[in-house]
Amino acid sequence: MNTSTPLLQRAFSSTGIQVSVIGLGTVKLGRNQGVKYPEAFAIPDDKSAAALIARTKALGINLIDTAPAYGNSEERLGYLLQGQRRDWIICTKVGEEFDNGSSRFDFSSKHTRFSIERSLKRLRTDVLDIVLVHSDGNDLDVIYRSGALETLARCKEQGLIRAFGVSTKTVAGGIAAAELSDGVMATHNALYTDELLVLNFCLENNKGVLIKKALASGHIGNQGRVEDSLRTVLAHPGVSSAIVGTINLQHLEDNIRTAQAATAFDETRLSALALLGRTSGTS
Repeated sequence: MNTSTPLLQRAFSSTGIQVSVIGLGTVKLGRNQGVKYPEAFAIPDDKSAAALIARTKALGINLIDTAPAYGNSEERLGYLLQGQRRDWIICTKVGEEFDNGSSRFDFSSKHTRFSIERSLKRLRTDVLDIVLVHSDGNDLDVIYRSGALETLARCKEQGLIRAFGVSTKTVAGGIAAAELSDGVMATHNALYTDELLVLNFCLENNKGVLIKKALASGHIGNQGRVEDSLRTVLAHPGVSSAIVGTINLQHLEDNIRTAQAATAFDETRLSALALLGRTSGTS
């Protein structure tokens, strides 16, 4: 694959964090039960996982997304990323646990703090770059009444995390989360655009946006439709990064190629508009 065109990075809010426009989702490194992918898969062994991480970094991705609910993904990343911590922006979550084949949720301040400290140990790091509350869908209750966001704000003040937000499931929740934090994780793809209002709000208010299910958890279809969906997602200037969960190196390279083409066009267009604006302003 030609990697001469660099993978663009975008800001995540005003935190100083720069993330590649494609991030690697790692649920498949730690969990293959209770997932919504169209095909069954085997969790890769350490050799295959290490090859995936190495190729991901070589392709210019610096964002890696995990969660306590992703089986042993955090522990595996702690091992796999040894000696590479400065190369990665790590996003993890709090609130959801996955035990014995099912999820349970705890958004209390006590559990949020416990989850942060556990993730630091599992990931073998002294700071987590981005932490999101893993909402169960009752977004407004989680945001306003659980204490999770207030706890994350304190963790940020204490230097344990650099940025925080909520992985939401509703438009109202996405906007509320953006108002009270550094950003959100929202769903957006070629088949689902209901949360476009959240993306627009974040753009207008300089909040970070990570996109989940950019490929509808593998349900988008053929490669042509995959490319269309990624282009749709990355064309929105409010999107910081689209998280793509894959353990297939060819799929990863295809997605990077699409992202390079989509964002190269976008940046060229924006540069041209900026130049036009400056020229007209001085005429």
